[in-house]
Amino acid sequence: MANTSVQKLSSESSPRGAMGQKYLASGIHVSMRLWQDEPPGDAKPPTAREYETVGYVISGRAELLIGEQKVILEPGDSWVVNQGQEHTYRILEPFTAVEATSPPAQVHGRDE
Repeated sequence: MANTSVQKLSSESSPRGAMGQKYLASGIHVSMRLWQDEPPGDAKPPTAREYETVGYVISGRAELLIGEQKVILEPGDSWVVNQGQEHTYRILEPFTAVEATSPPAQVHGRDE
């Protein structure tokens, strides 16, 4: 028998992470999070995460640096950061984006 349950989560009541992200729907293998109106600022410290990230820019601009590759992310752009890949980013204009992470970023302290 197929699972017919649907989970709905309103971003208005979503929990927030320490970096300002809103955690959205989460399954066993993938989760979503929202970065909303992130302010411009200095580059974040380089990091490598235990999950793969794909994202989509809704508004604003950011600079993503992976190794020697630098890309400017603008509305309508999407990106991938592979699991374990060191990267950094800098917000250039107030930035809103949705990301999916696999495995879920917020489980087992992966987002800390």
